[in-house]
Amino acid sequence: MGVGSVHFEVYIRKTPRSSWTLEMASENRAAAISCAEELMKEGRIAAAKVSKETLDEETREFQTVTIFKAGAHEGGAKKTRAAEAVEPLCVTPQDLYTIHARERIGRLLEAWLERNHATPFELLHRPDLVEQLEASGTDLQHAVQTIAVPEALARGMSVHELIRTFHGLVERAIDRLLADFRRGALPDVDAEGFAAAAQRLSHEPERGYLLGAGVAAAIAPAHGWTDKVMRLLDLAEAAPAAGPARHLALATLAQPLAEILGCKPGLEEILGKGLDLGGHLAAMTRLAAADAVDVLIRVEPSVAKVMPTLAPSAARLARWLADEAFIEVRAAIGQRILRDLSGPRRLRRNDAVAEIEVLRALAMSLTAAAGQLLPLEDVQAAFSTRSKMLVTGEFVEAYLGQDKTSREEARALVWLTENVIGAANKRVAGRWLAAVVASLKFEKELRNGPDSAAVRLAALADLQRSAGRCGLVEEDYRPIQAKLGDLGGLVEADSRLVAQLVQAKAPAVHRLTLLLRLACGETAPLGPAADRARSEAMRLARHEDTRAELSSAPEQVETVRDLIQQAGLAA
Repeated sequence: MGVGSVHFEVYIRKTPRSSWTLEMASENRAAAISCAEELMKEGRIAAAKVSKETLDEETREFQTVTIFKAGAHEGGAKKTRAAEAVEPLCVTPQDLYTIHARERIGRLLEAWLERNHATPFELLHRPDLVEQLEASGTDLQHAVQTIAVPEALARGMSVHELIRTFHGLVERAIDRLLADFRRGALPDVDAEGFAAAAQRLSHEPERGYLLGAGVAAAIAPAHGWTDKVMRLLDLAEAAPAAGPARHLALATLAQPLAEILGCKPGLEEILGKGLDLGGHLAAMTRLAAADAVDVLIRVEPSVAKVMPTLAPSAARLARWLADEAFIEVRAAIGQRILRDLSGPRRLRRNDAVAEIEVLRALAMSLTAAAGQLLPLEDVQAAFSTRSKMLVTGEFVEAYLGQDKTSREEARALVWLTENVIGAANKRVAGRWLAAVVASLKFEKELRNGPDSAAVRLAALADLQRSAGRCGLVEEDYRPIQAKLGDLGGLVEADSRLVAQLVQAKAPAVHRLTLLLRLACGETAPLGPAADRARSEAMRLARHEDTRAELSSAPEQVETVRDLIQQAGLAA
């Protein structure tokens, strides 16, 4: 362990409730402990401790071990947390209309909102829904209590005091909405026209609240979530053409649209029920990044195979989501895609091959849409997390199945390695591939298989090239390629293929061409078999009969020259 790899840190706590602060650091253990003891004797601090910090040379992280402690207990500061603020987060009815407040309302009243097929946006803007919630009693009371307990603990307030505060806030918000409704202040966008209402309200101080009430009333008669979305899109088409009024109109419509697409029942109804997680993610991706996915579908058959066709209503929504006004809605869908990708559920529960196919299509689609939909680094992080699941023993066992030959298993593992991302995941996939290639079963199948030696050597050559192209680092793929090369040497030695080609009754140029294809790794893996073929090819190339044949067939000279160069480069 090098100099400076271990040092000692002295921490102090000035009062029992304060946090630890660093007092000094030293490479001398005795000096650090002595300092802590002296500080305690002076009586100016409540506690002191000394920790040993050891640097891990491999991870470059410190490992901490406490070797001395005196004074107040560790848990003193945690028992009484300082109040974060005297006032709760929401103090006026207007505070309830912010995006964070609406998200909190959606979580607290999730069951009630689902039963009434409503969103937090509608609850805050529809007098009839407010009256229903107020009449239910228990739902509202439970929501207030649920939020009051952690808020009171965080702010050092009485739970009952905070419950009274929240009840007062809710009552003021309800009274405000009902009073505006009774005096006719809430617009009727069906009667007035959405564009006219947006234009009229665009200069009002409470324009978002007032137009929101009109939008909520317009979608209230809808039968189901899809109908609500279609009504919102009808309003979007009727919005003002430009200016502040259009911005107000589309920003208001984006709020309920995001909430409908953010709830599971709403999204399922729009995209279609009965989809597994892979199909659901593919449909969400096509919904949120329709332009990028449509381009990929035209040029990439694997994406076209996986991406479901959107229903007419969902396709209409996808076209509107491309509008800059709905960028937040699009981003919310993208974040949900990433959360589900990073989760533990299988994309295709009973089909491991199809799971890799859908993951590959999603990776191409989300990467193509990166920047417009999600940051590229977030996309890569989510797929790296999902890739970790693809290299577990359980998944690999399900993926390989029971009826594959060793050669088929190796090909399948190469494809798996190609489709996982992340250095650690690639390394694990490479180990699976190396284990199959090094197995006795693989060697027996390749040496004693029913195919001809030429076919088996060509298969090994193809596998050797694929191992170098599947994304493994050199130190991982080189041993695999070397093992395949050695096995190719055994197959060739068993069959004496090179000797047979040399002695075959065929034109010299034809034999030379076959030997050179073996030598350059085209029809045999690089290694002993290719080396033997290279040696015989060079001997045959110097023969006078071969040169005579080449001079009489100048069209073959260039092909032979290229193969000789490849064989020389491969040496």
